[in-house]
Amino acid sequence: MKNKALTVSIILLFLVFVSPLRAQDEDPYNVIQTVVPFLTIAPDSRAGALGDAGVATSPDLYSMHWNPAKYAFIDGNGGFGMSYSPWLRALVPDINLAYLTGYYRLDSRQVLAASLMYSSLGEIQFTDDYGNYQRDYNPNEFSVDVAYSRLFSEHWSGGVAMRFIYSNITGGMTVGTTETKAGIAFAADASAYYTTGLKLGTRDGNISAGINFSNIGSKMSYTTDVDPDFIPMNMRLGTTFLVNLDRYNALGISLDVNKLLVPTPPVYDEDRNIIDGMDPNVSVPVAIFQSFYDAPGGFSEEMKEFTQSIGVEYWYNQQFALRAGYFNEAESKGNKKYFTVGAGFRLSVFSLDFSYLVPVTQNNPLARTLRFSLGFEFDSLRNLSQK
Repeated sequence: MKNKALTVSIILLFLVFVSPLRAQDEDPYNVIQTVVPFLTIAPDSRAGALGDAGVATSPDLYSMHWNPAKYAFIDGNGGFGMSYSPWLRALVPDINLAYLTGYYRLDSRQVLAASLMYSSLGEIQFTDDYGNYQRDYNPNEFSVDVAYSRLFSEHWSGGVAMRFIYSNITGGMTVGTTETKAGIAFAADASAYYTTGLKLGTRDGNISAGINFSNIGSKMSYTTDVDPDFIPMNMRLGTTFLVNLDRYNALGISLDVNKLLVPTPPVYDEDRNIIDGMDPNVSVPVAIFQSFYDAPGGFSEEMKEFTQSIGVEYWYNQQFALRAGYFNEAESKGNKKYFTVGAGFRLSVFSLDFSYLVPVTQNNPLARTLRFSLGFEFDSLRNLSQK
């Protein structure tokens, strides 16, 4: 089983370090578009400090977003956490993302979890076709998740999650003769997690691998006059190496690759006929498989649709953590490239984490992005109340 985890790690090393070094971004700008992109934002500070790597890191309160299967390996009988992030503050002052999550252990093998992600898009002023003021509105989006995780063996676990997604970005405004409405979708996640001990010379270590297919579900539309759009169906694959340097110090390295499982926009001529690529107006099952071979630029462009995350995490006595990471996206696919840093504290009753994002490019709207996370474990709270 260790060989399988090592094989996954080698594949990820290729995708993280080799595929970006293939031909430079000669493809035209061709970004994959979806609705409700807030579902792809890292909601918590730990993964946010690791360059958005989280599918194979050690289980924590925020595993719902990254890999629900990890909950089966979590220490403790229950807990809850909350995160907050002022988002895109380089552009506007009132966009933010809030996240609330919790889990409860049913027995030694089974765990239930739930979460709520809420995105406020700030205040927008609506006008008519002539620029006359209509009203102010605060667009918002949210998702509600419920997950079940089960331990299959000493090393394996699996998880499934169900998700309700609501997006109201128009407030029911009528644009010309088109009436708008709130968008609603339903989706599911399926995930797996593998972990095993590892001996590195005289030091003990651990290697983990994880995979999560998330947001696999219905399309969403804000009107009845146009075809619905895909939500960000996604595949995330990753591995984590952890080594205990000594009794108090531990160091972990995490690698993630990520791909949207929605069609790549084709190339059209002046009459909107497809001249390169494939028709994106397909069903959800077809879209998932088609997303691996439909890029107009062929295999080279398909490889550029994989984003890469690498993160390093240092722990002292399992109480204080320092973290750093890097996220890379091909220039032709959005050009999100940034470094991340952060720290975490675990006290007897609660945990506190924060992260900070440093973009590589200038005038990046993600500049100065902060995340704050606060978590509580039921066992710690119970022990405190009994003192």
